[in-house]
Amino acid sequence: MKKVFVYGDFNILHPGHLRLLKFAKESGDYLIVGVHSDELAASKQTTQNIRLESIKATSYVDEAFIIENSVLSWIEKYKPDIIVKGKEHENNINPEFDILKRYGGKLLFSSGDIGFSSIDLLKKEYESVSYNVRHHFSYLKRHGISSEDLTNILSDFSRLNVLVIGDSIIDEYITCEPLGMSQEDPTIVVKPLMTDKFIGGAAIVASHAKSLGANVSFFSIVGEDENKIFLQNSLIDMGINTFLFEDSTRPTTLKQRFRANGKTLLRVNHLKQHSINKEIELQILNKIKELIDDINLIVFSDFSYGLFTNNIIKEISNMAQKNNILTVADSQSSSQIGDISKFVNATLVTPTEREIRLALNDFESGLVVLSNKLVNKSNNKYVFTTLGAEGLMIYNSNKSELLTDNVNALGNIVKDVSGAGDSLMITSAMSLAVGASIWESAYLGSLASAIQVSRVGNIPIKKDEIQKELNI
Repeated sequence: MKKVFVYGDFNILHPGHLRLLKFAKESGDYLIVGVHSDELAASKQTTQNIRLESIKATSYVDEAFIIENSVLSWIEKYKPDIIVKGKEHENNINPEFDILKRYGGKLLFSSGDIGFSSIDLLKKEYESVSYNVRHHFSYLKRHGISSEDLTNILSDFSRLNVLVIGDSIIDEYITCEPLGMSQEDPTIVVKPLMTDKFIGGAAIVASHAKSLGANVSFFSIVGEDENKIFLQNSLIDMGINTFLFEDSTRPTTLKQRFRANGKTLLRVNHLKQHSINKEIELQILNKIKELIDDINLIVFSDFSYGLFTNNIIKEISNMAQKNNILTVADSQSSSQIGDISKFVNATLVTPTEREIRLALNDFESGLVVLSNKLVNKSNNKYVFTTLGAEGLMIYNSNKSELLTDNVNALGNIVKDVSGAGDSLMITSAMSLAVGASIWESAYLGSLASAIQVSRVGNIPIKKDEIQKELNI
């Protein structure tokens, strides 16, 4: 039987740890995990018994124990066949290597696969209760968060003046009846039955902010077409202070989804991605300068469609710093050109794992290392890395507090993942802007995301929808 050994502090067991443990388990037959005692741990954010309990509850681990003395002595005595360490340790001095070499053991470095199907995640489908969301009670307990605390944060949203700037998208859902396979060529044949349009991209971020109770000003680029009129009318009907700047060189971005039997068959995007010209850039900056004195929160919602020139980002960021305005940013990378790191000095950034790896050109490091690299590069205060079914990993650059934690995915039923990140970003950002902690903000954002994915189409999140889920 091939024994594999992993050791560490494991303060908060996050998805990065689970990936490492899965890789370690698959590298042998029997996985042993050593958890540093409180005396040996580099940081004492949770007690050794709590950390050991979390490791033992993980499906990949066969045996776990507290390391009371030197880990090298344990390795020399018990001689595991393989030791697995995170990829970030590969270029460091690794004292285990000489011991392993003497008896023929191996030292492997990996941060695990970027995506995985966890037994623990699958179990949740059977363990979830009959709420629209499945609450992460251990997270709430760990940070001393009550439903009353979260309710009070929601009630403060109405005092916010939010400025959202970003790329607008019209999402068109074409519901079809599947007719079968073409006899002429191997093509699926469908018959369109109905069409629904929703505002998306940065426009839905602004709509979320408004329906959550804030006063909202929205800036975006559109074409000279019918979709611009649809977007404008939708935003004005919601009471959003709307500034749409027409660019004759591009259409209003349209994304069509052809769906049948609850599944998306095909997506067609109508867009252009070149940068806006200097004239439009100046018009946007002049109008924002007129409003800046009354703004509490600025949201950059970037889909890499040409709005965010270097000058736009620099000038708005400078205005925010000068006026002590909280800023948050999301830069979606449906292509290879998105770059979340260009939004420097932001209070919060919310990349997906793929987006943070693209920005740093790092496809090997673990999640915590990635967040630390992004903070060092862009001077962001908080990083929320969204991980789909694995939930959300929080990175807090404030060294006097807990460094990382994670919120499990709270969605009970997932019908459409479009807009999940947008609802999380704006709800978390508004929470921070009214004085909530990073932990409270992350949880409220995760609740909003869970509600969003439970329905088809981008529909603005309402404050009472989140409040309903807080009645637990």
